[in-house]
Amino acid sequence: MFARLKEEIGVVFERDPAARNTWEVVTCYPGFHAMLVHRFSHQLWTAGFKWLARFMSHLGRWLTGIEIHPGAKIGRRFFIDHGMGVVIGETSEIGDDCTLYHGVTLGGTSWNKGKRHPTLGKGVVIGAGAKILGPIEIGDGAKIGSNAVVVKSVPAGATAIGIPARIVESHEVGGRFAAYAVARDANDPIAQALHELITHSTEADQRIAHILAELERLGGRIEEQRETPFDPNYLNRIVD
Repeated sequence: MFARLKEEIGVVFERDPAARNTWEVVTCYPGFHAMLVHRFSHQLWTAGFKWLARFMSHLGRWLTGIEIHPGAKIGRRFFIDHGMGVVIGETSEIGDDCTLYHGVTLGGTSWNKGKRHPTLGKGVVIGAGAKILGPIEIGDGAKIGSNAVVVKSVPAGATAIGIPARIVESHEVGGRFAAYAVARDANDPIAQALHELITHSTEADQRIAHILAELERLGGRIEEQRETPFDPNYLNRIVD
């Protein structure tokens, strides 16, 4: 028991550079508190004390702002950073060494009994505000960008971003996944198309300015095109 407790504390130091000492982690980290409550409530749930397990989970939610159903199966060295607004559904399964940021939802898309929540492999990282919905699988080492909405399975080692989420090339900052935002140079086809259009427009403007300057240098006369004031009666005349 104490070995597992020490392991849970060590995870905080490993993944949160703001952690200063053990006393601070034990007293001030809601993710750590939520996991302590869940370990206990999950044991009650599997032992058949369903109401007591739900009540313990409810107290943990009130204390930490993190809602974890006691039926969820969570592996070792699980870390919730900040934690406020995290929701983990009943049939969720989370592998070892996973990390969730605040506002993450592991939710269901059906009211039917049975498996209806996601399964996360080992070492999965889910960015702030992301929603993983339905009985889908997120492969080992996969990364989900912030505010993504994932409704289809993600293969191992892949990075998914957007609404709905799509697979892109992995983007890391300083060797670490950017869990709070998608960087500008991520392989987003829409963003790339917009950047190419802006670049093309800027280059065209520069070329036109160069041509006009050369014409003036050669003695050509260039008249500026002035905008014609809008006549409010123009449309009425067309209709008449």
